[in-house]
Amino acid sequence: MDMTEKQEPLNGKKASVANRMSSSEAFSGADTAASQKLRPWGAASVLEEGRRYKIKRVEVKPGHRLSLQTHQHRNEHWIVVSGTAKVICGSEESFLATNQSTYIPACITHRLENPGTIPLVLIEVQSGEYLGEDDIMRLQSDYDEYDSPKK
Repeated sequence: MDMTEKQEPLNGKKASVANRMSSSEAFSGADTAASQKLRPWGAASVLEEGRRYKIKRVEVKPGHRLSLQTHQHRNEHWIVVSGTAKVICGSEESFLATNQSTYIPACITHRLENPGTIPLVLIEVQSGEYLGEDDIMRLQSDYDEYDSPKK
């Protein structure tokens, strides 16, 4: 008996292999599309959040970058799922590949960029006392109109 013949019950019904979500679909963010926020540089989705943490899936288009920024109240951990990340953290510049990660402490100037030719996908884990989007202080942006506060 091959794998397609062994079918697990799903809600009282048998599920065919064709109806199951593939691992590539799970990583594509298809299951989080409802909470996805499109940005000029790509997209971000909140996967989970709690009292002192938030987990996001961030996708950056090739050749794009996020604003040079800092946060007063949160730290961030970035884990690369696919693609290449160029990271500015303080005065240091580094490149991360799939399965590599970095830590961004609160109050440190930082930027994320995709220098590659395929989308950069990473998981961002935020931790701290306050995780609101208004804690972002943008120092420079390629999308000034988009990143400016609404009046």
